[in-house]
Amino acid sequence: MNREVKPLSLLTDEDIYLFKEGRHFHLYEKLGAHPMKLETEPGTLFAVWAPNASQVSVIGDFNGWDKQAHILKPRWDESGIWEGFIPKVGKGAIYKYFIHSNHGGFEGEKGDPFGLVWEIPPKTASVVWDTTFDWNDESWLKKREVVNRLDQPINVYELHFASWRRVPEEGNRSLTYREMAEMLPQYLTELGFTHVEFMPLMEYPFEGSWGYQKVGYFAPSSRYGTPQDFMHLINELHKSGIGVILDWVPSHFPSDAHGLAYFDGTHLYEHEDRKKGFHPEWKSYIFNYGRPEVRAFLISSAIYWFEKYHIDGLRVDAVASMLYLDYSRKEGEWIPNQYGGNENLEAVEFLKQLNEAVYQGYPHVQMIAEESTSWPMVSRPTYLGGLGFGMKWNMGWMHDTLQYFSENPVNRKYHHNELLFSLNYAFTENFLLPFSHDEVVHGKGSLIGKMPGDDWQKFANLRLLYGYMYTHPGKKLLFMGSEIAGWSEWNHDTSLDWDLLQYAPHQGIFQWIKDLNKVYRSEPALFALDFVPEGFQWVDLHNWEESIISFLRKSPNAKDQLLVICNLTPIPRENYKIGVDQKGEWKEILNSDSEYYGGSNMGNVGKVRTRPLPCYGRDYTLKLTLPPLAILILKPVT
Repeated sequence: MNREVKPLSLLTDEDIYLFKEGRHFHLYEKLGAHPMKLETEPGTLFAVWAPNASQVSVIGDFNGWDKQAHILKPRWDESGIWEGFIPKVGKGAIYKYFIHSNHGGFEGEKGDPFGLVWEIPPKTASVVWDTTFDWNDESWLKKREVVNRLDQPINVYELHFASWRRVPEEGNRSLTYREMAEMLPQYLTELGFTHVEFMPLMEYPFEGSWGYQKVGYFAPSSRYGTPQDFMHLINELHKSGIGVILDWVPSHFPSDAHGLAYFDGTHLYEHEDRKKGFHPEWKSYIFNYGRPEVRAFLISSAIYWFEKYHIDGLRVDAVASMLYLDYSRKEGEWIPNQYGGNENLEAVEFLKQLNEAVYQGYPHVQMIAEESTSWPMVSRPTYLGGLGFGMKWNMGWMHDTLQYFSENPVNRKYHHNELLFSLNYAFTENFLLPFSHDEVVHGKGSLIGKMPGDDWQKFANLRLLYGYMYTHPGKKLLFMGSEIAGWSEWNHDTSLDWDLLQYAPHQGIFQWIKDLNKVYRSEPALFALDFVPEGFQWVDLHNWEESIISFLRKSPNAKDQLLVICNLTPIPRENYKIGVDQKGEWKEILNSDSEYYGGSNMGNVGKVRTRPLPCYGRDYTLKLTLPPLAILILKPVT
């Protein structure tokens, strides 16, 4: 028996028009479950898009999951939206939509695509909730106009929430959002990171997907607390001066029965042709970017996290899989576009529209593309023909650099170009240099495990690797645990091996990261001109025989420069000559071979003076001691 479902709508004619046009980017204000009062009667307004349904009802703990108890009404405007107000249903109520389709007799229970909270997996229902929160991060929001700019230092700590720290005394459980709020801001402040990037925290059913197979595009995972608990964490990070980036996945979604797949008995959110709508490698569904309502859904999700959660950026996952119709497909498994090419033109337009919408509404945030190919102008404005992202992960630099460092130093002279090649294209995009979770899983080993040699050489190589990353043009990203040099591959089911910090070599890496971050953030030459050629100049790139490179990093102030020298073999070099243009004393501001970091303590006693002898086409010469497997950073004393 159908109980009382009262007619009520938040949708106007303009909302419906924009929705059908794919230009409604605040759909979360209109669709989903909204606790409210109808006149004086409390209840919840439900609204869901299911255009191919013959009946939609709300089932939940408040009506005994009775499919006939609360049947929604279809709107008169053929928008495909079903809606209705159910009295006495409030915050905390557990619910699903029961959908009977016009197609093939499909019936199914679905969670709310706009649900603000989902039950903790393996349970699958949505939960009526709200987003009220008493923010007090106003000072951060005012200053992020500066701190999120591309001419500022940006060094990101990538974190997988469940495995950063665990509580062994309580069954090895993960931290909650509020427990994380007590630990993480202080930790990141101590280390000197400017931003944290959370691997996907939007609700997902399968732990082993690390959050990349999500069902809740508007809900933080309930595993760790409520939306307000997550807001509290972001608020505390902002109060500590730490920006927050969320990993976001508009490229695909899982096939779980309670999710978006086959939502109303048809391929509503996914493309109906499996050659376009199913990902053969990930066994997941691909969004139909040509459908306006789907574009509005996804862009609304992106805007939602900026508006309701005050985040500072989105890292958009698997952009390459969206751009190419033949991504991870064999011949005959994909359909060319209208011009016969492999570019997904609908996805291209979606990404442009997404970035335009975000930057128009929130000009002081960053959109970051994880894009692994040579697609041009990913981080260039759409009005110039680009995709409109603010930054792009430099996967080529990551691959070449790790390949080089994995070589025995005896053989590195034969791989010299792998170290140099990235500078051929370093300024074609606004690059972020990532050593992410992807490099320490699936049998790839840990970063220190990739380094050759005995233990001393492994740690020296790792310090050198990090130093090269921090002095190379581009913003920085390190996956959690990089700062303690864990020997084991990352395991999402366990905590990082924090006990390693009791050992001097691991403590040395920790201190090295702290000091790298400190110097990086205080020296404009390392960040102000990251994305233009004027910020970088080779001093000597030709000494492949000894595997030594040297270069200058520069800032807009011509006198503000740093000299970087990398000795990529374990052979110390005495009286090594470097040419410079600036006369006088040069201070050694960082030396990765310092005993403070676990090195052999070779160096230049903190400073060195130029000699009036031309070298490498420059007017003055520095004679330096180059420590083994080490990086030196020197600054002229003015």
